[in-house]
Amino acid sequence: MFVFRGLESHPRSFLKAVSWRTVGSIDTFVLGMLFTSGNARIAGSIAGTEVVTKILLFYFHERAWSLVRWGHRPAAEPDQSGEGPVAA
Repeated sequence: MFVFRGLESHPRSFLKAVSWRTVGSIDTFVLGMLFTSGNARIAGSIAGTEVVTKILLFYFHERAWSLVRWGHRPAAEPDQSGEGPVAA
């Protein structure tokens, strides 16, 4: 099992995956309509199938990237009073 130490929570990664797949599935449906001469049934079955697999792939891709420290900015540290981040 992977240990995820990224800055994002699991629900955030999952919601990002769902929102991205919504956009991607609309794109897939439109392309399916174009490539199948307007056959909505085939385009819909293509878009419906890929939505599940690509949500899962994106979710695990995001979680794997959360392990990579490259490009992450350090989290802001609270000021001495503990009331907020230190001004840069």
